[in-house]
Amino acid sequence: MYKVLIIEDEKPAAEWLRQLILKFDPQISVLAVIDSVNGAVEWFQQNPAPDLVFMDIQLADGLSFGVFERVNMTSPVIFTTAYEEYAIKAFKVNSVDYLLKPIAYQELEAAFQKFNDRIRHSQSTPAVTIELLNKVKEMLQKQYKTRFVIKVGEHLKSIAVEDILFFYSLEKATFLCTSDFKTYLVDYSLDRISEMVDEQQFFRINRKYILSNRSIADIVFYSNSRLKVKLKKADEESIVVSRDKVFAFKEWLDL
Repeated sequence: MYKVLIIEDEKPAAEWLRQLILKFDPQISVLAVIDSVNGAVEWFQQNPAPDLVFMDIQLADGLSFGVFERVNMTSPVIFTTAYEEYAIKAFKVNSVDYLLKPIAYQELEAAFQKFNDRIRHSQSTPAVTIELLNKVKEMLQKQYKTRFVIKVGEHLKSIAVEDILFFYSLEKATFLCTSDFKTYLVDYSLDRISEMVDEQQFFRINRKYILSNRSIADIVFYSNSRLKVKLKKADEESIVVSRDKVFAFKEWLDL
């Protein structure tokens, strides 16, 4: 019976992966689900190495490569990521498995088959070297998130960033609104989302809203040279741009 560890900061994606793993083999033991680099480092320092690790590339407190720099990782790793495939070709070239989110069962099954073949033929798993990590880190630092994985009932839905009009916070939760004016709960704070999306396409106009340049229906002057934004979503109230962001917002509009 394999013992696996999941390192993933998106709760719906982590639960989906856990369900797929148990569907593949109910005897597999999922030891823990960890959502950060620091949490993963602490876990590896206190526990024996698992048989296999599923590791998201982008975690709550940074790129997961930081785990390899702080602990001696002896377990084979299957990376999971929401980045476009071209940004992680280095993994394939260096024979490190990866799964593109949202993960399909057939892809997980194939990854396990490859892992089982290595075990059966006593083949060592290719080492995740610092050189490889630095190479891919350099590639990923030039990339922005291309999709968000959200949970809809018992299903996962992948929403492309270009289909998102805006993000907003409400009662300590974060939501996104799509181009067809549907809203979905997101497992990230607005602070976190600000770091994940392209600043040329999205702008945080105040504490509660991050807008895409496709979401704006109209902009009017408000009191004391401030600005008020009307969104394309008809039932959404006009949003006042924070005083300290007015100048930067005008510059962003002119990009």
